[in-house]
Amino acid sequence: MSKVWFVTGPSRGLGRNFVEAALSRGDQVAAAARTAASLDELVAAYGEAVLPLELDVTDKAAVFESVKRAREHFGRLDVIVNNAGYAQVGAVEELTEQDLRDQLETNLFGAVWMIQAALPHLREQGSGHIIQLSSAAGLIAMPLSGAYSASKWALEALNESLAQEVAGFGIKVTIIEPGGFATRSGKNPDPLNNGHMAEPDPIYDGLRRRIAAFAGKQPAGDPAAAAQALLKIVDADNPPLRVLFGQGFYPMLQQVYADRLKTWADWQALSAEAHGNLDQENR
Repeated sequence: MSKVWFVTGPSRGLGRNFVEAALSRGDQVAAAARTAASLDELVAAYGEAVLPLELDVTDKAAVFESVKRAREHFGRLDVIVNNAGYAQVGAVEELTEQDLRDQLETNLFGAVWMIQAALPHLREQGSGHIIQLSSAAGLIAMPLSGAYSASKWALEALNESLAQEVAGFGIKVTIIEPGGFATRSGKNPDPLNNGHMAEPDPIYDGLRRRIAAFAGKQPAGDPAAAAQALLKIVDADNPPLRVLFGQGFYPMLQQVYADRLKTWADWQALSAEAHGNLDQENR
């Protein structure tokens, strides 16, 4: 049975590949982009299978109206893909209040508005699958990614709670955690040239060079392959809550989690000391 998708951020990158993969197999897609003209090629290629929507996900009222329109147009919604977002780059000291607020408005609040708009429709159907695009940066925080990682870590927690809240309604939740994926040039995107840059302080120039060198050595994933992997996720009877897309960060994640567990273990005596002995003192 074909599925009806609602995808944010479908103009380019992973979002565009997700939409094309769904349409190519006969599914229908409500594609919500900041500029509707960016969807003209999709409409020309797939006709009425595409509902192009102009949407800024930070506009809560517009999100609710767009989701309602898509449900009325197609009759149902099966897969919600929260893909819209961007990376704010900069050391924590460099971030302005507006930098951080804008990052959270798009990456976090935009996703919340989509979830809240879609849930009543999915609950009424007794089915549906919410796909949240997070990042490897939602699991580990790198230098210069404090704002971006904060937004993705928040999404990780939000969707983990959501999955438990809506499971009883027949609604599934999956958090996708991509590493670096290739741009049209076939290269891994440089985080220092593919995001919103905070006003740089020269004191962090050396760090910027080291991060750029590290990013350039990471293997670049194929967005088309990621889209085919997503199809398997949405077709699975028991999809995972979390899944990594790409291989570059897996060894690093293994080490980071091992280090966290070791640190907690090494400091267990202090943890117990911090707990105190109120029960004994109250006897």
